[in-house]
Amino acid sequence: MQANMKKICCIIAILAVSVVTLWADDTKKPAYQIADNTFFDPTRKVEKEQRYQFNVDYRLEVGYAQDQQRSRNLTYPDMYLHGVRLGATFTFNLPIHFSLQTGVFYTLLYGRQQQHWRSQDAPTVQEEYIQHRVLAHNLTIPVRCFYTIPLWKQLNLFFYTGPQLHIGLAQNDYLQNHLSPKTEAWLQTQNIPTEPYDRMDSELMRANIQWGLGGGLEWDRYRLQAGYDFGLNNLVRTKLVANQQMWEWGWYVSFGYRF
Repeated sequence: MQANMKKICCIIAILAVSVVTLWADDTKKPAYQIADNTFFDPTRKVEKEQRYQFNVDYRLEVGYAQDQQRSRNLTYPDMYLHGVRLGATFTFNLPIHFSLQTGVFYTLLYGRQQQHWRSQDAPTVQEEYIQHRVLAHNLTIPVRCFYTIPLWKQLNLFFYTGPQLHIGLAQNDYLQNHLSPKTEAWLQTQNIPTEPYDRMDSELMRANIQWGLGGGLEWDRYRLQAGYDFGLNNLVRTKLVANQQMWEWGWYVSFGYRF
């Protein structure tokens, strides 16, 4: 009986030593032998591809616009035109936060200005003037390159630059004549209009090539942005004087919705 108990105790002791030895060997294994299943997870690559997947965003925009007509002569007065801008855009999303945008906008602008002339009846005594009231209808086709910076959750900051084609549909000048007969006759000899007319008929070019800079904030589907566009070409088509020039620059602020 005692002999059997000794055998059982020996077997238990041997098993205990074996378990302790195996546990010690297992804890000494280097970390690189433990496989990281997430590193070889094929879904990680799929998620990255979906994040940079090419797609198109469609937006509607509406906002305020202001154009400035700059002239270097007396045939056109410098004038600010104020109005509304509305249209639709198509944004092509590219990798690493870049995108390309194009679309079409309609702008309705109104402005007025007085253009003073020295009286031909009494040139040293009084000045006379023409009241210009301009109503302009324009179409704009932009081509913009955007760069977006994620800030927090769905809040993004973005900047853009690129050209746009500003097309003049009509620019009606409703002149109000405050001139004496002699002054009006003299202006007519200089081919300067004194009656209402459309500037786009013969005097101004319809195509205004501009370069724009701007940016704004985007939250989910909503976007608030502003920009400035620099006119690159002289708009005078029929020159009344040799150095006649007019440039049209503008800025805007608009609200956009992605659907």
